[in-house]
Amino acid sequence: MEQILSVAFALALIVHTLLLGVAVWRVLRGDNAVDRLLSVELVSVLALCVFLLITLITDESIYMDVALALAALGFIGTLALAKYLADQRMF
Repeated sequence: MEQILSVAFALALIVHTLLLGVAVWRVLRGDNAVDRLLSVELVSVLALCVFLLITLITDESIYMDVALALAALGFIGTLALAKYLADQRMF
């Protein structure tokens, strides 16, 4: 059973890494600012998933800490970009 889980985690890591590349491409080639903002949020969530999968594969808790910090920074960054897009000024 443990071998099935490790294969499933490895496949999930590969899929999420590929999706991360597609999302980064969308950030660079987005049609408008809102599309790019959503892509940045998707990159943040996919990176969070990658770190959590690495945590499950390696049993190292440091990656969980990185994932939690990334989640907090991603949320704050999304709020800042949304405010900038709404008001055309940061503060």
